[in-house]
Amino acid sequence: MNRITQLFNIKYPIIQGGMIWNSGYKLAAAVSNAGGLGLIGAGSMYPEVLREHIQKCKKATDKPFGVNVPMLYPNVEEILNIIIEEGVKIIFTSAGNPKTYTSFLKEKGLTVVHVVSSTKFALKAQEAGVDAVVAEGFEAGGHNGREETTTLTLIPMVTKEISIPVIAAGGIATGKGMHAALILGADGVQMGTRFAMTVESSAHENFKNLLKDVKEGDTQLTLKELAPVRLIKNEFFNKVQNAYINGASVDELKEVLGRGRAKKGMFEGDLVEGELEIGQIAGLINQIDTVSEVFDQIINEFNSSINTKIIL
Repeated sequence: MNRITQLFNIKYPIIQGGMIWNSGYKLAAAVSNAGGLGLIGAGSMYPEVLREHIQKCKKATDKPFGVNVPMLYPNVEEILNIIIEEGVKIIFTSAGNPKTYTSFLKEKGLTVVHVVSSTKFALKAQEAGVDAVVAEGFEAGGHNGREETTTLTLIPMVTKEISIPVIAAGGIATGKGMHAALILGADGVQMGTRFAMTVESSAHENFKNLLKDVKEGDTQLTLKELAPVRLIKNEFFNKVQNAYINGASVDELKEVLGRGRAKKGMFEGDLVEGELEIGQIAGLINQIDTVSEVFDQIINEFNSSINTKIIL
């Protein structure tokens, strides 16, 4: 056992990313049942839809699971109250100031984890009283830090400065990647892309099938003026890049982005006009497996990796 398995009462220090349009109750329950910590992604759910997913998840697993909540969510207080009412004990917060709700959530008996992209924000999260942080490098898919700090450099920098547990994220999808993160000082890992590419992910089959063919260099971080996001280079991405070439203002970028792009791409399967969020590590994965198979692969590779002696 380590600090993360003890904190969440789980078998393996593996946390599933709470990804919008990918992380419904089926994925969260499957990850928790396999020995990790599953997360329901509240960022793509209306309040009552979230309640339904929490209730279904409770029926699908008797293991701990949590909810990921972007703090910029317009109904955030209603969302938090639903999480408390439904008896969820673990919450991951992101995209906002951890000081706003951490003490309130702790008073309600929740374990609180905040996602950060820099040492500065990790220190602020620790000061706010969170139980752990997710330190996410810019290799990660979806919304990301502006600093473009890689996981390889971010993890040792964060672990050097804070005393609470650190979960490494961004570019981790294998047992060897997990081993590397722990060597760098992390207490656990969070994997988004690897679990987006599973049978139980709620993403559209079109999106999953596309991910099997993603290669190195097929994603890029963009839209820093709005909210930095790593996207697959499709027709929508090209429109964004053309807007930059033409000197688009922030308002013009917002117009290009429009509304509902992520849902259109990842949930409805529009691979042309949709926003397709995925991490760089997708280039290493070329098949859609069940969550159980993914865990077997990760744990077997991890155990093999830690038993490998390197002679210098």
